[in-house]
Order: sequence, then C-alpha cells, then structure tokens
Amino acid sequence: MKTDPTFWLLARASGLAAYVLLTTSVLAGLTVKSRPLGPRVKAAAAIDLHKFVSLLALGAIAVHGVTLVLDSTVRISVAALFVPGLSPYRPLATGIGILAAELMVLIYVSFSLRRRIGVRNWRRLHYFTFLVFGAATVHGLAAGTDKWAFGLYAASVAAVTSLTAWRVITKGGKVNAPVRQQPEGQAALQQT
Repeated sequence: MKTDPTFWLLARASGLAAYVLLTTSVLAGLTVKSRPLGPRVKAAAAIDLHKFVSLLALGAIAVHGVTLVLDSTVRISVAALFVPGLSPYRPLATGIGILAAELMVLIYVSFSLRRRIGVRNWRRLHYFTFLVFGAATVHGLAAGTDKWAFGLYAASVAAVTSLTAWRVITKGGKVNAPVRQQPEGQAALQQT
C-alpha cells in the first residue's frame, strides 16, 4: 500500500521555509544597529521587518509541526511536538528542533515584555537567538535534508556569521573615527 507523500512534502517545505525566515529575521535583527547598508535602512523599518519575519517564521514552524503530525510516513504525536525526545523519528535531532522553536517563541514574546523585564535583560535574552539559529541549523541537517539544501544552510550560516562579524568589528555599526593627534601644547591647554 502506497502512502500519500503530500504531508511529508509539506512538512519538509515548511521546515525549510521556517529556516529561511529565521535566517532573514536574524539578519534583520543584526541590521538594526549595525546598518551595513548605511543610513538608507532606518532602524524602525529594520525592527518592524525583524518582528514581522519572526512571526512568519513561527507560523511556518507551526505548519511544519502540524504537517508532521498529519503525515503517515512517520507517526509523530502532538505531545512529541512539545516534549523533546518523544519523537520516534531521530529523537535527538527532532528534540533540538523543538527546543529551538520553544526558545524562539520565548524570544518573540519578549518583544511585548521589553518594558517589564528591562532593556538589559531583553537584550541578554535576545542573544539566545544565535543559539536558536545554531540549533535550527543542526536540526535541519541532522533530521534529514536533501543534498541541494546543504547550499541553503551554508549560505545562511555564512550570511549570519558575516553580518555578526560586521556588527562586532564596527561595534554595533558605529565605526570609531580615528583619533587625530594634537600638538602637545594644544592638548595641555585643553586639559586645563
């Protein structure tokens, strides 16, 4: 008896879509302060894009989970979508994906809690986005993917790594101007 691959294909497509959207969200978040495209990209626009794409990524993750439950190729229960290790299909890889999704939900909810938890704690929580991205990458590669998708993962990791490096090197986009040397006499006059 042949099984219908529709839900399996939808699960894979929605998983890849979620990964692309997560990558886009991380890149948009990194551009908020670093502004690699210069002043043309306003911080408010980058923040709006970041939040919107994050929500789309969460929607794609939800579709990914629902289609896995509906698929008859691998039997995955609803509980296995929320509890790491319950999935009969590659439990470690699937569990990593579940943890990444749950942490992503927490980070997304923190947008609305920013005033309550404080900007400093909110920013610390947001650093876990790198963990989400890394875990989602491991999940995608370890849970099974097509060979052509390795290029997608490599390009995503390269883009996030490059923009993260840009942000670190430029200290959040603020490239420090070189300090001009002043003659000794002028420096002494300015200190008094």
